[in-house]
Amino acid sequence: MEATWRWFGPEDPITLEEIRQTGATGIVTALHEIPNGEVWPLAAIRERKAQIEAAGLRWSVVESIPVHESIKQAASGSDRHIANYQQSLRHLAECGITTVCYNFMPVLDWTRTDLAWQLPEGGTALRFDQDAFAAFDLYLLERPGAEREYTSEEQQAARQHLETLDDAGRERLIRTIIAGLPGAEEGYSLAEFRAALAAYDGIDAARLRQHLATFLKAIVPVAEEVGIRLAIHPDDPPRPMFGLPRVVSSMVDADWLLGVVPSPANGLTFCTGSYGANPDIDLSIMARRFASHIHFAHLRATGRDSEDKRSFHEAQHLEGDLDMVEIIRVLVAEERRRLASGGAPLPMRPDHGHHILDDARRETRPGYPLYGRMKGLAEIRGLEMAIQRLAIQRLAPQRLA
Repeated sequence: MEATWRWFGPEDPITLEEIRQTGATGIVTALHEIPNGEVWPLAAIRERKAQIEAAGLRWSVVESIPVHESIKQAASGSDRHIANYQQSLRHLAECGITTVCYNFMPVLDWTRTDLAWQLPEGGTALRFDQDAFAAFDLYLLERPGAEREYTSEEQQAARQHLETLDDAGRERLIRTIIAGLPGAEEGYSLAEFRAALAAYDGIDAARLRQHLATFLKAIVPVAEEVGIRLAIHPDDPPRPMFGLPRVVSSMVDADWLLGVVPSPANGLTFCTGSYGANPDIDLSIMARRFASHIHFAHLRATGRDSEDKRSFHEAQHLEGDLDMVEIIRVLVAEERRRLASGGAPLPMRPDHGHHILDDARRETRPGYPLYGRMKGLAEIRGLEMAIQRLAIQRLAPQRLA
């Protein structure tokens, strides 16, 4: 697989020169300076691509062209924003960039409650704690109607969690959830966040799915025409939050998405961390079922809590609640099939990472340290090499026969 690395552009404290030393050959990035909904200028794409190539790397995947909230709501301005999205795809294709990862999560991108959860062996990880989330939702955000979504026991646990936090802890929880995380283009105050949620009043899962279908029917034909592969990222965590529907959380959702606009251009980002936080999904089965539709892979592991499986932390890349060996075996087999028919390598990246060693001394984005991700990439590449070698050995007797 093509080893890639998420880079947040010229302002990223991890440089392209450092990334080249990690073993990655491809870059996953975006024009984060372009406001949501606006066209990505051809000149800006060319300039960023030239910068990446000057460092001896390749711009392999766009992550992401954000989908404007007006599109998710089918609100005023959505037609213009869809047209702008189509034009951005055309510009990317003109520059030879042909894989685009995106998501359709309302209001917030991926959500955590702790950005520096202490690990037993040292270092820190990202964590989602259901009690902390409920404490924020019920008692800090005070979302109207939130109490109807929690049992009395859950409300009591949330209250108890809140009482363990001092003023600084409460403020940190607020910032962690709504100030905007890597990949998210928005940050909110509490009042702004309440208003953003209110904009989705009356939009349930069925309606949001209709809006996603409208978007796909508009952009997939353009992507197919210009040779771009679209790869939707799953919801993270993969379930409704803040009363908002989420529609890319399960195997059923993936089936629907691929069926609503059948096309080689309409595919998946197989994020083992996001899908893996859903205890109802067997990632090995999902990888086999959707292998031919996977255009991009995010490889990481989550460790779900034994008492409340809605809570989880980001585990070591080869550990957690999934079989990474089998998942990579499936992806390697799919890539070999594609290469045999003249296709391209499958891009993958180590998703997130523990902050370890000197990561604590560098101000990087939560989940995107240097050494923690390099460790994950090294583990994944080593595992892939072993699987590739075993596959060759198995095929050798067949050739001799």
